[in-house]
Amino acid sequence: MAEPHVADSHDLIRVHGARENNLKDVSVDIPKRRLTVFTGVSGSGKSSLVFDTVAAESQRLINETYSAFVQGFMPTLARPEVDVLEGLTTAIIVDQQRMGADPRSTVGTATDANAMLRILFSRLGTPHIGSPKAFSFNVPSISGAGAVTVERGGRTVKERRSFSITGGMCPRCEGRGSVSDIDLTQLYDDTESLAEGAILIPGWKPDSWWTVGVYANSGFLDPDKPIRRYTKKELQDFLHREPTKVKVNGVNLTYEGLIPKLQKSMLSKDKDALQPHIRAFVERAVTFTACPECEGTRLSAAARSSKIGKISIADACAMQISDLADWVRGLDEPSVAPLLTALQQVLDSFVEIGLGYLSLDRSSGTLSGGEAQRVKMIRHLGSSLTDTTYVFDEPTTGLHPHDISRMNDLLLRLRDKGNTVLVVEHKPQTIAIADHVVDLGPGAGAAGGSVCFEGSVAGLRGSGTVTGRHLADRTSLREAVRTPTGKLAIRGADTHNLRNVDVDVPLGVLTVVTGVAGSGKSSLIHGSLPSEEGVVYVDQGAIKGSRRSNPATYTGLLDPIRKAFAKANDVKPALFSANSEGACPTCNGAGVVYTDLAMMAGVASTCEDCEGRRYDASVLEYRLGGRDISEVLAMSVTEAEEFFGAGEAKLPAAHRILERLADVGLGYLSLGQPLTTLSGGERQRLKLATHMGDKGGIYVLDEPTTGLHLADVEQLLGLLDRLVDSGKSVIVIEHHLAVMAHADWIIDLGPGAGHDGGRVVFEGTPAALVAARSTLTGEHLADYVTG
Repeated sequence: MAEPHVADSHDLIRVHGARENNLKDVSVDIPKRRLTVFTGVSGSGKSSLVFDTVAAESQRLINETYSAFVQGFMPTLARPEVDVLEGLTTAIIVDQQRMGADPRSTVGTATDANAMLRILFSRLGTPHIGSPKAFSFNVPSISGAGAVTVERGGRTVKERRSFSITGGMCPRCEGRGSVSDIDLTQLYDDTESLAEGAILIPGWKPDSWWTVGVYANSGFLDPDKPIRRYTKKELQDFLHREPTKVKVNGVNLTYEGLIPKLQKSMLSKDKDALQPHIRAFVERAVTFTACPECEGTRLSAAARSSKIGKISIADACAMQISDLADWVRGLDEPSVAPLLTALQQVLDSFVEIGLGYLSLDRSSGTLSGGEAQRVKMIRHLGSSLTDTTYVFDEPTTGLHPHDISRMNDLLLRLRDKGNTVLVVEHKPQTIAIADHVVDLGPGAGAAGGSVCFEGSVAGLRGSGTVTGRHLADRTSLREAVRTPTGKLAIRGADTHNLRNVDVDVPLGVLTVVTGVAGSGKSSLIHGSLPSEEGVVYVDQGAIKGSRRSNPATYTGLLDPIRKAFAKANDVKPALFSANSEGACPTCNGAGVVYTDLAMMAGVASTCEDCEGRRYDASVLEYRLGGRDISEVLAMSVTEAEEFFGAGEAKLPAAHRILERLADVGLGYLSLGQPLTTLSGGERQRLKLATHMGDKGGIYVLDEPTTGLHLADVEQLLGLLDRLVDSGKSVIVIEHHLAVMAHADWIIDLGPGAGHDGGRVVFEGTPAALVAARSTLTGEHLADYVTG
C-alpha cells in the first residue's frame, strides 16, 4: 500500500496561545474540510477566536502578497495576539454587518443581478434606447459640445466636438426614488418675530450670536416683525438666500438662508449619528415621499419605456424575486442564452436561501442583519472554489425554525465541496449538524476566554458545560397566562406585503409576533403601531461608537458620576471626562498612543504618562468614596452597583442605570471597556438596558435574542416578565421557540413569505397554537415543548 502523500498531512488548522481580547492562551486544533461550530455564552470569546484570530490572520497574510504600493490603499491589519497559527487557508467572511445605507444601493446592485438585467434590456428591450448605462439609475444623462484644438500635419486645426451619455437616472430625484420635503411649521412659528423666539430649531436661542443673531442683525430682516407679515423678498432672504458676508456687532459672519443652512448642519449628516433630540427634530421636520416623476422607481421615462414583452426594467425590479425567476425562465432567446443562465442562477439562489420574497429594488439599508448576511452568501453558493475557509456569524439570525433546516443544508453543501466551514452559533438545530464543536467559556468577559470542550456534539451533550447543560433545554408553556388590560387595534394594515390586516394587540401582557422570514411581522408592528409618545422601539440596529465610547458613556452613566466627583471636590465636571478637559495631554484621553507605519499595521502602545488610565495625573488626585475616576471606570457593573448603592458614594441616578445593566446580564462588564471590544450579544443587551430607562408604557423589541446563548435567553425571559409585571406592555418580534412558549399571546403571520404571506394565520395563547398545530410555527412549537 502506497505511503500517503506528504501534502495530505495538512488536515488541521492549529491555533496555539491565542490571546486576542479575553482569550486566555487558547489552543485548539480545527479539522479542515469539516463543519466546526463554536459555542459559548455571549462574550465568552467565540468571535475573538474565529474572526479576530483565524480569519484576521488569513486576511492579513493574503494582503501581504500584494506590493507595498497596493497595500498602501488597503486596510492595515495587525497580527493577532497568538503564538502559532498553522494550516490556514483563504478565509471568506460572511458576517452580520449591515449593508451600507446608501440610498443608491439596492438588493439588485449589491448582488450583480441589476447589472445582468441592464444588459438583458439593452439587448432585447423595445424600443432600443442605448447601452446598459441607459438602464442604470446611478448614471445621469449628460451631453456637451465645444471646440478643441488639434495639431495635424504641422498645422493647428480647430474642430467642433460633442458627446452625450444616455443614463437611466431620474432627473428629479437623482436616482434616489424619493424626494425630501421640509415642514416649515417645524422650523419656525410664523406668529412670532425672531426676537420673540420664532425659530424652533434645537439650540437656536434668540440671544445667540451665531444662530438667530445672524438673522436678526443681518439688515435683511426686521427682528421685531412676525414672520407671517414678511414680504415675498424678506421670506426669500429668510429661507433661501445664497451665502452673503454680513457684519454683526463688528464681527464678520456669513448669512445664509435657513433651509440651506439646515441642509448643511443637520440634514446632510447620518441621522443615526445625531444626538437624540436633534434626530427627533429632523424626523419631525423632514418628510420623504416617493418621487412624483418616476413614481419611486429611480429611473428615467426612457428607461421605463423600453420593455421585453410588457415588462419594463422597473417592473422586473419591483417583482418578488421568486416571480422574477419564473419570468426569466420563460424567456427563450438564444442570442443571450449565457446571460439568461447566469441571471437564472443568481435569482434561484435567492429563492433557495429563503430570500425569494425580496425584490431587487429593495433598498439594502432596510435589510435586517440576517437578511444582509444571506444576501452576501448568494455570491458564494455557486462558487467553484474549494479548500477555502468560510466563516459565518450566526447564519440563522432572523430565521424561523422552518427556514433553519434550509440554511443547514447550505452550510453542509459548502462543506461537501471540500471547504472548511467555521460557524459561530447559538441555535441547537445548527449545533446538531456540526462535525466538530468548540465550546468557550465558562463565563463571559474576564470569566470566559477558555476552551471548556472540544469534540463531537454527542460529547458536548454529556460534557456538563453551560452549553452542554442547556442544549436539551425546553421552556414549558405558561401554566397561567396574564389577563390583558386593554387592546391596541390595528385596522386595514397594508404596509409592504400586508393584506388589509385587522388585528387586536393585547396590552399589559407579553405578546410575541411570529411567522416565517418575510411574512410581514416588522411591517405589521413598525408600520402600523402609532409612533406616539409612550411607545419605545428597540430595533436590531447596530450600536454606534468609537474606541473612546464605553458602557458608561453610552448609557449616560458617566454624567451623574462626573457631577458627583465635581460636587465632592468643588471643581468642574468637565475635568472627569477623558474626552474633554481631564484628558491625559500625551494620548488625548485614549489611554494608548497610536504609531502610524504607512502600509504596515499601526502599533498601539499603552501611554507611558497616564499608564492607560486616560486621565491627567492632577485629575486622579480627586476622589469620591475613596476612589478616583479611573478606578471607578475599571470597576465591573456589579462592583459599581454596590459602590454607588450605599455609603459616601451613594448615587441613586447612577445606581438605577447600573441595576438595568445587571438586569440584562451585563454585571461582568467593566464600565470603561471600549464598545469596539463588545460582542454582538453584549451590544444588543447594552442597547436594551439603555432603552429600559425610556419612559413609555409599550415596549416593542425586534428579535432581542440575537447573539444570545441559551443560558442568556433564560435571563432575558425573566427581564421581560419583570417589565410586564411592572405594568408595561411588551410586544416582541421573535423566532426563538423559548420566547414563544413563554408568551401570554401569540400573533402568527403567514402562511408564507412575500405575497404568500401578509395575513394573520393565528392569534391566541401558545397552548392553543400547540394544540391546533395549524401553522408552521404551531408545528415547530409543538415539537419543541414536547421534546
